Amino acid sequence: MSSSSSLLPGEKNGVTAAWQVADKKKRKKENGANKVHTIKAQLKPERKKKRKKLLMSPQREESLKGFTKDEECANGDGEALDALLADLANVNNSRERASKLFQWLVNPVPAKSFFSETWEKKPILVQRKNSDYYKGLFSTAEFDRMLRKEDVQYGVNLDVTSYTNGKRKTHNPAGRALPFTVWDFYENGCSLRLLNPQAFSSTVWNVLSILQEYFGSMAGANVYLTPPGTQGFAPHYDDIEAFVVQLEGKKHWRVYNPRSEDEVLPVLSSANFNQIDIGKPILEVVLEAGDLLYFPRGFIHQGDCLPDAHSLHVTISSFQKNSWGDLLQKVVPVALEIAMEEDVEFRKGLPLDYLTYMGVQNSDKADPRRTQFLSQIQRLMKKLATYSPVDAAVDQKARDFFHDCLPPMLTPEELSSSVQGASARWEHGQVVDVGSQITAQTRVRVLRAGCARLCSDGEAVNLYYTTENSRVYHKEELKSFEVKAEHTDAIEFLIHSYPKFLTVGSFPCDSTEDKVALAELLFERGIIHTAEPL
Repeated sequence: MSSSSSLLPGEKNGVTAAWQVADKKKRKKENGANKVHTIKAQLKPERKKKRKKLLMSPQREESLKGFTKDEECANGDGEALDALLADLANVNNSRERASKLFQWLVNPVPAKSFFSETWEKKPILVQRKNSDYYKGLFSTAEFDRMLRKEDVQYGVNLDVTSYTNGKRKTHNPAGRALPFTVWDFYENGCSLRLLNPQAFSSTVWNVLSILQEYFGSMAGANVYLTPPGTQGFAPHYDDIEAFVVQLEGKKHWRVYNPRSEDEVLPVLSSANFNQIDIGKPILEVVLEAGDLLYFPRGFIHQGDCLPDAHSLHVTISSFQKNSWGDLLQKVVPVALEIAMEEDVEFRKGLPLDYLTYMGVQNSDKADPRRTQFLSQIQRLMKKLATYSPVDAAVDQKARDFFHDCLPPMLTPEELSSSVQGASARWEHGQVVDVGSQITAQTRVRVLRAGCARLCSDGEAVNLYYTTENSRVYHKEELKSFEVKAEHTDAIEFLIHSYPKFLTVGSFPCDSTEDKVALAELLFERGIIHTAEPL
């Protein structure tokens, strides 16, 4: 899947500055204007061809030799997802909840060893021989229900794709995706990619909203439904960490090393490759329901269906644009602006004759002035680090993340004790139970460990929060409001005290009236909930 950071202002010494963020990578829509009947006519002959079965080849055996047994395969049993999510709803700390869910995702590989040995380094395969391990996350039946009940739009929510004779094509008509047309595409050999299942599936939403707190980065998902004997996508690499979760059927996967050091942990996803561009796979496997395949960004991959089974899998992704370099893109421009304001060394003029010995046309000259010039640049670059507003840049990254975030899916307990479950209603011709009824004795805490963050914006301090976000990516603007100076200590106190409940009377504010007013504001925005329903 693909998404990107938003454009937001940054700070420097209390002065708002414009911080550039990398532009969104635009997804190309190929053949989007094709007529449906023309596409079907092209695809039907392919569907009628006799499909050959995949055989275990010497190439596949060779490709697995580089893997130890632990790297190639790990076996483990799991807990039914609905039961697991019910158990996690009773976990008091959202950080612990996220940790437990991630461990379930990669079980039996210990999370600690996964991040020390595998994360961003190499693929890993988990084969469980348990087709029900991920049952309940998503299904073809739910896919069909969505097409019938929800407003699924081609190109926005659903892509129809094919990959035949080395050519990848997208066959999206305009408008709403209805079962009559979608299933006809599928029957004619097209793959279906659901771009944002979390907008339609409460279970996928729940899983991703928990995992995003574990990653500290947006967690997204795409669902892929592929007909037997077909392939929907060309070989390529992505700019995300990918967890391929096999839900139904089976799929043949080939994974290839990055082609060069320049493509290790890439900034952007690749174009489509031809087979001759990518060499031999380092891993070739058939994923069955209940299996997991992880590969880092930059690892080329392709999947195709065997002749005897369809495939349904979900790719859970994270860590897009979340590198040291992405952080430094925010730090360096502002650091330079600060340095030029505060340090005369950065304001001194360039040598009068520097154009005569610097630049590409002079790069081969053995001129001592070049050495002196480059030494001065290195000295200033080293000095620039002392002006780097790192905390402000991290807050800028946090704001981007908060904009990307899914809203938390509330547990029954959280719902009953938050503004979303408040008892105000219309009953017997009148409104009843209006008012939050918060007092100094009411015990409260933030709804989730990572749902709110204080950030400085110039002269103001704002509280950013995720509780009013949309399940559709960036459908809503980033949510925040300005915090009074006398309330900042109380909000920090609340955030740092999680998961403990605190009495409103313990807030470090000047008066009881201020304490209650702040608690009411945070409650109304869904940022805090109470220990007991109001």
